[in-house]
Formats: sequence, C-alpha cells, structure tokens
Amino acid sequence: MGKFEIRKTKSGQFKFDLKASNGQVILSSETYKSKSGCKNGVNSVMRNSKEDKRYDRKTAKNGSPYFNLKANNGQIIGTSEMYSNTSGMENGIASVKKNAAGAAVDDQS
Repeated sequence: MGKFEIRKTKSGQFKFDLKASNGQVILSSETYKSKSGCKNGVNSVMRNSKEDKRYDRKTAKNGSPYFNLKANNGQIIGTSEMYSNTSGMENGIASVKKNAAGAAVDDQS
C-alpha cells in the first residue's frame, strides 16, 4: 500500500509525495502556503486518482513522457517523474490509481 508524505520545504511551505509500497515517488505536488492546503491536495489526489480522464499525458521538451493529475476544476494536483518511455508512464499512472485512494498520510512536517 502506498503512502503520502507531507513535508515542509526550506522556504516554509508544504508539499507532498505519493510513494508506492516500494518507496518510489510516483507523484509529487506543487508547494502549498499552508499545511491545510497541502492536506486538501492529498484529499484531492485520493478523490481524483481513479478517473483516467484526470490524467494529462504530456511529453517534455527532451522527449520524456510524464503526466499531471488534475482536479475536477482542471488544476494540477500532482506531477509524475520523467519516464524513458510511454509504457513506463502508463505503469506510473496505474500505480497512482492503485496506491492513492487508500494511502496512509505520513506528516513529516
């Protein structure tokens, strides 16, 4: 089972990573000004992660595939790592779908 790790950045803001059961980061958030905003982001990932239409599949300038997970309002709530190929990206999406909804929250801030 995956887990969300919330941490405080050097600038005093908050962000989270969703980690798979093997500890690998599969989704990272933007930074939030407040811890409550960060927790709302975690809850949004939990709610939106099951719907395939929420995943925006992208290609970076260097050709690496990656994806953004978007909320119902179109706001990006998480971004993946860069992958070496499309099948790796699709595996990443499948991992977020599998891990996010029931993930524990580890507040390290």
